[in-house]
Amino acid sequence: MLSFLLYTLTRSEGLPVDLPSAKTSEPQEVKQINITVDSDGDIFVDRQPTEVDNLKTSITNLMGEEEQILVVINGDKKAEHGIVVGVMDQVRQVPGAKLAIASTKSD
Repeated sequence: MLSFLLYTLTRSEGLPVDLPSAKTSEPQEVKQINITVDSDGDIFVDRQPTEVDNLKTSITNLMGEEEQILVVINGDKKAEHGIVVGVMDQVRQVPGAKLAIASTKSD
């Protein structure tokens, strides 16, 4: 079963987006892949543009020999909810991919 985390960015690897905040955010230190969904709904994997239908292949290729990897979704709070959900669905279909949603820590 895949675990779900709220992820606080301590070092931003994704493209600049306006992240939502969450009081339960915690820093994570593991090898990761960053997926960005910007305010226009454009999708990027480690800063490279892609389409939602290509995400499983991109993640699998970037995992290489790794059995598990953290996939962090940096979703702009203005991005359409349906696009972010579609990205999450694709990530969940990759064996060994652990899903996290990036946020900033709120007060």
